[in-house]
Amino acid sequence: MSRSTISTFKLFELFPDQESARLYLESRLWPNGPRCPFCGGDRINVRKGGYYRCLACDEGENFTVRTNTVMERSKVPLHKWVYSMYLLVTARKGISSMQLAKEIGVTQKTAWFILGRLREACSSPDSIDKLKGVIEIDEAFLGGKEGNKHESKKLHAGRGAVGKSTVLGMRERGGRTLAKVTPIRSLDLVHGAIHANVEVGSQLYTDDHMVFADLDGLFYRHETVNHSAGEYKRGAAHTNGAEPAK
Repeated sequence: MSRSTISTFKLFELFPDQESARLYLESRLWPNGPRCPFCGGDRINVRKGGYYRCLACDEGENFTVRTNTVMERSKVPLHKWVYSMYLLVTARKGISSMQLAKEIGVTQKTAWFILGRLREACSSPDSIDKLKGVIEIDEAFLGGKEGNKHESKKLHAGRGAVGKSTVLGMRERGGRTLAKVTPIRSLDLVHGAIHANVEVGSQLYTDDHMVFADLDGLFYRHETVNHSAGEYKRGAAHTNGAEPAK
């Protein structure tokens, strides 16, 4: 990304509505005219509103600029997708789903969906295959106890996880385990790590902490066990395999 990116004001001028964003995305995706995303053919019947029909495909496939992209099966207007892309790549410290929701005028759940799709698109194809199937997820806090530290090293900021690193553990039942350090314990960072490392459609089991809220629905099936009430297993729902060894 160039250091001299356009301003937000200029972005609004360029893409004030869905139609302007559609024309821009089509020019980038199909610089020499629309091509079928299924067979690659260029015998295309142009229809209204950005819809196309391939005359080379046996069944005459219909498609749009969204087909086979992160924007597929999404009702979010295209100019909001473009603005989300801009914010994601220009925000120095990243952008949360709550902030994105306010910026583009959508619900926070829709903003999670957008960020999840965009982060997946930005992931390296050479990275490790995503975890899939049944995934147990839990957090651990690693580091020395405050009481054992030299006085000059103590944070004097409370008990529990103070001064420790938060590690998110994700384990395939009967398979691989991944551990990711999260700088702070936040819903957006935890959700981002899960989206980046767990395949869509997987079954997730976690405890009932708020950082795991709202994982069920768009991407995953999700069940929790209520550790705060002393519940550690309910049928297939547990995180025993992902919990750190004592």
